[in-house]
Amino acid sequence: MTESTANTLWARSLVDELARAGLREVVIAPGSRSTPLVMACAADERLRVRVHLDERACGFFALGVGKATGRPAAIITTSGTAVANLFPAVVEASQSGVPLIVLSADRPNRLRGADANQAIDQYQIFGRYPRAFFQLSEPIIDSRSLRHLRSIAGRVWDKSCGSSKGPVHVNVPFDKPLEPQDSAHDLVVEDPLAFEGRADGSPMVRIESTRPAITEEQLGQLLKCLAGRIGVIVAGPSEEASLLGPAVRHFASVTGFPLLADPLSGARFGVGDDRVIVGYDLFLSDARVREHLTPEVVVRVGASPTSASLQRWLFQHADAEQLVIDDGPRWKDHGVTATTYFRADAVDALTRMSSKWPTHRKELSEEPFRSWARADRAAREALSPISEGELGEGAVAGATLRALPHGAALVVSSSMPVRDLDAFAALRMEH
Repeated sequence: MTESTANTLWARSLVDELARAGLREVVIAPGSRSTPLVMACAADERLRVRVHLDERACGFFALGVGKATGRPAAIITTSGTAVANLFPAVVEASQSGVPLIVLSADRPNRLRGADANQAIDQYQIFGRYPRAFFQLSEPIIDSRSLRHLRSIAGRVWDKSCGSSKGPVHVNVPFDKPLEPQDSAHDLVVEDPLAFEGRADGSPMVRIESTRPAITEEQLGQLLKCLAGRIGVIVAGPSEEASLLGPAVRHFASVTGFPLLADPLSGARFGVGDDRVIVGYDLFLSDARVREHLTPEVVVRVGASPTSASLQRWLFQHADAEQLVIDDGPRWKDHGVTATTYFRADAVDALTRMSSKWPTHRKELSEEPFRSWARADRAAREALSPISEGELGEGAVAGATLRALPHGAALVVSSSMPVRDLDAFAALRMEH
């Protein structure tokens, strides 16, 4: 068998098994060494293939696909410094818990450390940021090796979008010639399962990943902590905003607790805003207000909030019981204010607590909620004239939000834009 045939079969088997697992989006940064992978993707009708000339832009585009869909896009790059340009997107995916798959083509082993062009050390080039790293061998075309390759593809998919979502790096070496030149029909007939995958289109290995659901003991502990106490809910940014948002809003509605919802939490905007406090970034900047709004217990879900004022309030009331519910790989308590950290799926925990919450307890939250509501109204009134003045950050944030139809997706960059959105999002509520 020629080298080109081996490359073709190897790449096709890897791509086919990823598509069987659920891959639908591929983003390619063009280059020579990745030719077998590119051709395998181009020939697969299940895949939507896009091309970006710049690797850095390619990485962030794929990151956006993962954020929008909750499923990883696969990035394909050639070897060498092209791979290094993906580092920012890989770090962002790791820190944010966004699924992403990097398929980096590489030189064969004989060309590494031998002064070959575009041959760098790609082994674990992204360090500790990927959820997993797989160094493939150079193509070995026999039944056992191809079955093993298909099994790896299933693990790649599971590691990227399983219980701990994030980036996965697969390094794939190819030797020249890279373009297909002949057929491997006889080998396919010899072992169709290894060469063609399962006939019904299912993956070679079905990997069932489950997230840690909250136990009955933990659920009882949470409900006991909240019973008869002045509570506040803080919902931080979440990569599962479409799931977390409705769950935390419903929990706030059931309990009567005020909900301080970050604009990236999925709970800030929507139908039924009766418990959502939107002007907290402004009124919590006043130390006297922070002192007055004293909680007995705080339920925290999602990442750390964007608002510095809200973070100061959490720290100022570190003596209150603060319950963090999160099952992600990153520790969500950089302020060291948590009293109990529940390793559990927040959506599951909130949903089950809502179903068990006694109806009469909501009345106990009415008076504390009114204090938050008065501060929120004052903040809205203070912010309202900004929307009618000169065009500035606040006016732009408010106008943008008002123009969005229900269910629209808004892409917000980091640094000041997301802070402006947090600070001035109350402007939408006034119109």
